[in-house]
Amino acid sequence: MATSSTTAFNLDLSDIMEEAYDLCGLTMRSGYDYRTAKRALNLIFLEWQNKGLNLWKIEQASQTLTAGTSSYAAETSALEIVDAFIRTDSGDTTKQFDQTLNRISRTQYNHQAKKPTQFHVDKGTSGINIVLWSTPDSAQTYTLVYDYIKRIEDAGDPATNNADVPARYLPCLTYALAHNIACKSPEALQRIPMIKMRYDELWNEVSDADRERASVKFVPDSSVYNSH
Repeated sequence: MATSSTTAFNLDLSDIMEEAYDLCGLTMRSGYDYRTAKRALNLIFLEWQNKGLNLWKIEQASQTLTAGTSSYAAETSALEIVDAFIRTDSGDTTKQFDQTLNRISRTQYNHQAKKPTQFHVDKGTSGINIVLWSTPDSAQTYTLVYDYIKRIEDAGDPATNNADVPARYLPCLTYALAHNIACKSPEALQRIPMIKMRYDELWNEVSDADRERASVKFVPDSSVYNSH
């Protein structure tokens, strides 16, 4: 039996909308149907960003540090800082050294007299700031390198755009949209339990598959224990 020999299947957002309406036993007919589905997609993307660590949206950025400056604005699309370190002599790979930064809370940061190689994340409505201690001196070039979770892109024009999610998330996204539509449509209310159950199943499956697979080793800090 011949197969397609392709692995490029995807759905644009208009196809996802049509499939979601089909799941609800409805047809997308009017401009209002289109607008409400587009709005629902953007709300779902925001919901998913609160559900956990979206590995496909992790990116890395860098910031050259300035002597005496402790606070630096992260990328405008950053939702959360995953990891950070200071790189010295980034222009000379033979001397380059990466120093891990430990993340602490704002309260810990404020109350500690000594803050070696630490940082806290200052979140606001307009963006994220990374606050470092200690501040760099001017004798050496320091670069802050950090991994961050980037926002899922907006739906934009569903007629031509694909969703800013991996293809393996499309079944889950379709059922998420169907659930949103069914909750607002009297004709589809009886389908809500089935759609919600399937949506939860798909989310659990894809989020379990999309997780970090590397092993982790924990080493206790023996310096905190008193010797007798």
